[in-house]
Amino acid sequence: MNTDADAPGARYRKLAPMKLDGERELVLRVMPLPADLNANGDIFGGWIMAQVDLAGAVLPSRIAKGRIATVAVNQFVFKQAVSMGDLLSFYAKVVRVGRTSVTVHVEVYAERDPADPHIVRVTEASLTYVAIDKDGQPRPLPREPA
Repeated sequence: MNTDADAPGARYRKLAPMKLDGERELVLRVMPLPADLNANGDIFGGWIMAQVDLAGAVLPSRIAKGRIATVAVNQFVFKQAVSMGDLLSFYAKVVRVGRTSVTVHVEVYAERDPADPHIVRVTEASLTYVAIDKDGQPRPLPREPA
């Protein structure tokens, strides 16, 4: 009898879920390309930072219901190098909502070694975004209906 566990690729579906505990949700999944390598053969930290900024913007964009801009990178920690062939999953959680800004915590996990798959946390960051109007000026976030 065939079960989901026997289906092709079943072990990979277990590796990077859509949500993690603590309300962290998957907002981006990407695999670096050879052009993203640095001279040491690892993925450029700046490339990872750009992906974190994109991933971090997903939830604030929903909250702001319009344009946002990154106003601060409050913390950024590289825990392990990212290698060619790693599949990166970016999880975000809103940690603060202010009058015009939203702060998000992003965690990045790498799926490694397809022959013996495992997941490692490679990066985490805290970023703040501000809602902006058509002129690029801060604007209040929409209020949720009571």
